[in-house]
Amino acid sequence: MKAARESQFGTAPSDGRRTARALVSYAAAVAAGLVLRLWMLKKLFAVNGDTLLYGGLAKNLLLHGWYGLNGAGGEFYSSLIRLPGYPLFLAACFRLFGMENYFGVVCAQIALELLGCVLVAMAARRVAPGPIKAAAEQGALWLALLCPFTASYTAAPLAETPSIFAVGMAIWAAARFVDLPRWTNALLFTFAVTWAALLRPDGGLVAVALVPAMFLLVDSRKLGGKKLLRMAVACALLALAPFAAWTWRNWEVFHVFQPLAPQLATEPDEDPHNAWERWVKSWSLDFVTTYTVYWSVPDDVFDVSKLPARAFDSPEQYAETTALARDYNANGYEITPELDTRFEKLAEERIAAHPLRYYVWLPLGRLADMWLRPRVENLPIDLEWWVYSKHKAETRFAWEYAGLNALYLLLGLAGMMSRPKFWLAMLAYMLMRSALLLTVEAPEARYTLECFPMLFVLGGVAIGAGWGKLARGLRVHVE
Repeated sequence: MKAARESQFGTAPSDGRRTARALVSYAAAVAAGLVLRLWMLKKLFAVNGDTLLYGGLAKNLLLHGWYGLNGAGGEFYSSLIRLPGYPLFLAACFRLFGMENYFGVVCAQIALELLGCVLVAMAARRVAPGPIKAAAEQGALWLALLCPFTASYTAAPLAETPSIFAVGMAIWAAARFVDLPRWTNALLFTFAVTWAALLRPDGGLVAVALVPAMFLLVDSRKLGGKKLLRMAVACALLALAPFAAWTWRNWEVFHVFQPLAPQLATEPDEDPHNAWERWVKSWSLDFVTTYTVYWSVPDDVFDVSKLPARAFDSPEQYAETTALARDYNANGYEITPELDTRFEKLAEERIAAHPLRYYVWLPLGRLADMWLRPRVENLPIDLEWWVYSKHKAETRFAWEYAGLNALYLLLGLAGMMSRPKFWLAMLAYMLMRSALLLTVEAPEARYTLECFPMLFVLGGVAIGAGWGKLARGLRVHVE
């Protein structure tokens, strides 16, 4: 009887202490994450480039009720080069904080990402095996909140932070739905994947990866087959409705079928310069040439000296490329149809001579660059960070950043080997996204950031499994 009372009342304080420790850890992690993001805000906040494009769309939505941009002379024109997800987010922030108040936007993004980190941690708890759930949750929480790669983008008014949040929310809602197949969780998942797709054209991949796993893992007996089917149909219609409206709008305004956004972000009456793009893909390999060459043309100087040696297979190709650059610069930084034809001829020559390089080695190299390079593209670090003689401290920092990135990838791989719930779906998402990135002509490391919520979840599982093994080993040693 006494033993029973001790057992009955002896477990409660232990559970209470564990809960208190977990809450303290949560508070400390969130505080550390907030400090990191506020530091990033102080050091990295800037408004330029794509931010102004998104902001123009949001401003015109609020002021005129039209989705479009303003030309050089101030004239308004309709646009479809960006999906409406991020402009709508900016419009909501402008309504709350004031027109073009981008500081308010990044503050909202910081709050959004902190919430996303908590959701990712809760998702890790749900997908991890029973004995390591708490440790996996704490591991994922700290991995997410202290990740400088995702934190740095909260200071940039760009679509990355909401996109990362939407992917994290989708994993959390999917895991909740499997445990509790209710309308609320189904609608939360629907909102997450729909917003992810409205933010970026590739955002819909998260639904493609997670939905089959949800149907396989959920216990349909909790709902019944018919109710599950009704729920699936209703959610699918809700998810497709914004894209149906967007497609209809684009047909009405531009007379083109465009359910997402153009691959090269061009208006229907704008020349995409496909030959230029194809020629770039015949030598492009890393972010340096994306920054120094690809982003400059058209509309700015084409500097042949910035091209890598792999852009020329012969002296004749070098001479032709130099002539192309000279004619382009003399033509007011515009790629005319005649220049595009010459780029096409040059591209065809290079592809015919080295088809494996064009179709296999360069795409794989660009993908490796997007996954493995130091993620310093939005930090005040020299583009040629590897030249140790120029900037020793920056080179060391960049290699440390590369090591940290590798650690996140290895933890994700280790967590995947534990085969938690949704591991196959998370792997499928990362593989599909990587396959899509093989088609990109100008690599940027930020294109792989949407995979990090899944790396946080899997990394948390790996930490939980490692902590569990350590705890068992200590118990055995003590006994």
